[in-house]
Amino acid sequence: MSFERACTLDEVPADQALAVTLGRFDVAVARDGDEVFAIENTCSHAEVALSEGEVERTDGGCQIECWLHGSMFDLRTGKPTNLPATEPVATFPVDVRDGVVYVDTETTLNGVTPA
Repeated sequence: MSFERACTLDEVPADQALAVTLGRFDVAVARDGDEVFAIENTCSHAEVALSEGEVERTDGGCQIECWLHGSMFDLRTGKPTNLPATEPVATFPVDVRDGVVYVDTETTLNGVTPA
């Protein structure tokens, strides 16, 4: 694993994601309380930046919405939870140390290869 500094925890809004470029990958960093997630920042349906959508907490967990067509993606699994998206997006390991968020883009948690 190769973790890279993505941002500080304070930079990640409570109800939105923060767009971060790490190497050749665009990543959306989001949080659900104390838990932090990193997900590929491109909707699998329309190639729109997921970081421009809202982060929503539901009974089933935490999701990010694609603002263009309304697809929702589970932040833990990258799987779409509604149409029109049908393909998952990559999710990445996150490590938070001393208020700094580190992301490993060389490893995906869900086996999806980032675009």
